[in-house]
Amino acid sequence: FRASPPPLISSSSSSSLLDPTPLRHLLQRLPWTIPSPSAPIHRISLLSPSPQPLLSCSIDLRPDLGADSYAKASEPGADSSSSFFVLRDDLLHPLANGNKARKLDALLPLLLRRRHRRGRTLPATDLVTCGGCQSSHAAAVAVCCAGRGIRSHLLLRGERPEVPTGYNLISEMFGSSTVYVARSAYARRDEMLLEHAHRVAGAGGEVMWIDDIVGEDLGEMNSERGIGEDGSRRVVIVNEGAASSVALLGVIRLVDYLAQANVFGKEQKIRIVLDAGTGTTAVGLALGVVLLGLPWKVTAVMLADTVERYKEREKRLISEFKRIHQIEIPDDGIVQWVERIHPRRFRKVLVGEIEACRHIARQTGILLDPMYTLAAWERAVSLTRDAEDNAKVVMLHTGGTLNMFGLAQRYRSHFSSDD
Repeated sequence: FRASPPPLISSSSSSSLLDPTPLRHLLQRLPWTIPSPSAPIHRISLLSPSPQPLLSCSIDLRPDLGADSYAKASEPGADSSSSFFVLRDDLLHPLANGNKARKLDALLPLLLRRRHRRGRTLPATDLVTCGGCQSSHAAAVAVCCAGRGIRSHLLLRGERPEVPTGYNLISEMFGSSTVYVARSAYARRDEMLLEHAHRVAGAGGEVMWIDDIVGEDLGEMNSERGIGEDGSRRVVIVNEGAASSVALLGVIRLVDYLAQANVFGKEQKIRIVLDAGTGTTAVGLALGVVLLGLPWKVTAVMLADTVERYKEREKRLISEFKRIHQIEIPDDGIVQWVERIHPRRFRKVLVGEIEACRHIARQTGILLDPMYTLAAWERAVSLTRDAEDNAKVVMLHTGGTLNMFGLAQRYRSHFSSDD
């Protein structure tokens, strides 16, 4: 917005959107990476009371959605408590999919129109980001930047694998440069990213964090491709997992789509469930729910940090979003953060979980991975069985299935099968 944009929500009401026009205008005029916010929605029916995760289930590839289906489910005698929906964001793109694609939805167009310090609107020439060795975020950045003439520089935690596979292979193939960083150095992420960005920029170059670009006028998007026409490098830093306020816009766009009358509508109660790495996607979903005044709840299964750290990150992201877009909503408390049903140290796979993913894949055609999406699936099953207020449970499939290739190397015995 320009210097004094109208507030999206007044300070007197944080539970409903009093004037949706500014938000609608913002979503309509932004250029996006994803042509359409839609994704397939499938329905999973639980067929037996068997203990999870090895339960019997079936899939409906074309379930009834929209207001009519809600009215039918609300009729006396209707049984909707034995099924939940899966939003197939894993099908958005063969390599850059899931919540990574959603978070890059608004981010990448900003790189193509970032304002140069001399007043001209020139695109970024380079992007620097970081992640784990099998980071789906780093791979998605590499793929998307390669298709837009931007050089991606990936700082990956740990040692180079003897055999690159999964997301690591994608990063190596599409990234302009891939550097493996010792865990001790990686612990100082901001310092690490900034130092590397300045090395890439060189003496005459310019370095900027992505959130600094978001503060500029979002209404003057420009897809000019004159990369490096003044001979300088313009380097943008994106933090691990795209944990940035700009990433929230693509996720809010998804909520706006789901609230359309022919999808879930704005009247029925929805419980969105997803796994949370950085937690950025969960915050974006919850922001969309608040901004649109929806009777929905967002439940995020914590995987990589403590509840205190997730709430701290939630508050920071919301505060930054409020500052940029001049809105008044609660600083935190809009996401329900929960432990995974089978707690463990992050990146740990428990015995039987590979078999659980195999079982679900064979019954439904949906591939989960034990580190991330299996946690959301288990929570969705639990919420479906303990459904409250006739709410529909919707699991967001956050992608990440190429991670299975890396897991097959680390946990070889888990992947052996006698059938």
